Amino acid sequence: MGGGFTGHRGGAGDSWPGGAVWEAMEQLRGQFEKKVGPRMGRGDVRAAVLALLAEKPMHGYQIIHEIDERSSGAWKPSPGSVYPTLQLLADEGLIVAEESNGRKTYSLTEEGRQVAGAAADTKAPWDTQGARESGRTGALTKAGFELAQAATQVGRSGSAEQVKQAVGVLEDARRKLYTILAQD
Repeated sequence: MGGGFTGHRGGAGDSWPGGAVWEAMEQLRGQFEKKVGPRMGRGDVRAAVLALLAEKPMHGYQIIHEIDERSSGAWKPSPGSVYPTLQLLADEGLIVAEESNGRKTYSLTEEGRQVAGAAADTKAPWDTQGARESGRTGALTKAGFELAQAATQVGRSGSAEQVKQAVGVLEDARRKLYTILAQD
């Protein structure tokens, strides 16, 4: 049974202390590395930009920050999705950009206000159920990923005593998490 990471000292069936725990942690780390939360499409970026600009003019970084904040960290669009969307909206005549202090600030045109107003009755992309669920668990996912990374590092380079201590910490953490769920 091979290990999932370089320098693995054994598998679940080996005599290496905590081998099964490290295999489980490696699997957990792999799960946390996968994209978590809703995958937003181009239409969602477009709708989000229009909704935000309906409130006030903003520059690209502000738009990214507002979406991230309003989705509670569940969705942080990349500059590679926001800036082309801004350009497309400008090409469509829905927004205009004013440059000030080396930074472009975008605002809606009259036509853009009409389009944003027509969509005002729909939920903003950051208010979707998937975004709320991911935002609710985002901090837990991040903490779990960081825990898996730390455990993997101890497994790679820790002494036998350090590994034994780490196994105890992880077992204690698991028990405490189940205790949280058992509370009413």
